[in-house]
Amino acid sequence: MNSPHPVLIVDDNDALRASLAEQLAFDGEFAATGAASLADAEAMLRADGARFDAILLDLGMPDGHGRDFCLKLRRAGMRMPIIMLTGADGEQDVVRCLDAGANDYIAKPFRVQELLARLRAQIRIFEGSEDAVFTIGPYDFRPAAKLLQDPKRGRKIRLTEKETAILKFLYRAGGRAVSRQILLTKVWGYNSHVTTHTLETHIYRLRQKIEPNPAEARILLTEAGGYRLAIGEAEADEAAFPPLRRASAAMTATRT
Repeated sequence: MNSPHPVLIVDDNDALRASLAEQLAFDGEFAATGAASLADAEAMLRADGARFDAILLDLGMPDGHGRDFCLKLRRAGMRMPIIMLTGADGEQDVVRCLDAGANDYIAKPFRVQELLARLRAQIRIFEGSEDAVFTIGPYDFRPAAKLLQDPKRGRKIRLTEKETAILKFLYRAGGRAVSRQILLTKVWGYNSHVTTHTLETHIYRLRQKIEPNPAEARILLTEAGGYRLAIGEAEADEAAFPPLRRASAAMTATRT
């Protein structure tokens, strides 16, 4: 099962924000986080390990204009879908929001089911677009280009179609383990000629490409019955050098 899509709701109306978060989470498809100001929203977006698959952004906020904030995010390189929420639905309002980089626009009061449908559609479009970039360990993962980029080392890693599908599905699991059988079904479909050995071969080749030391995986981890991805660079470092080993190393250094 895929993990819920994390969505950031930026709205200063506490009741609306809470109600919308509850309705988004109802079927387990989305996990909402709320921000009552643009400053709070920016802090959440820039936090270490932050991941939001979409933003619902109110146009009129107490500390600024949602349209200006949208433009600021786009200029900062953030490409996730942004849907504007507002009571102003004139043609010029819509045009200005779209020109600022918003993907969609929905007027208040809105029907929740319509909002959910638009949210799903925008996430589907984004995940299949050239703009989609996800963080896996030290890499920027671009599924549409079948590419991993390590910006710190200037390294690019080309992926096969199956390798891309494996990483994309594991990323969507949000750091949870995915069984071998589920990966086989999702990546290869219901093919009776494909065995777990096929998957294990692809995992081996992926590790040869992405792991600093393939013999001690720190990004693509083996769990009981399956695999998972370390969430962000911090956990990847932790997997390579856990706290106990760090403490032991520190003690050894002190003694010497």
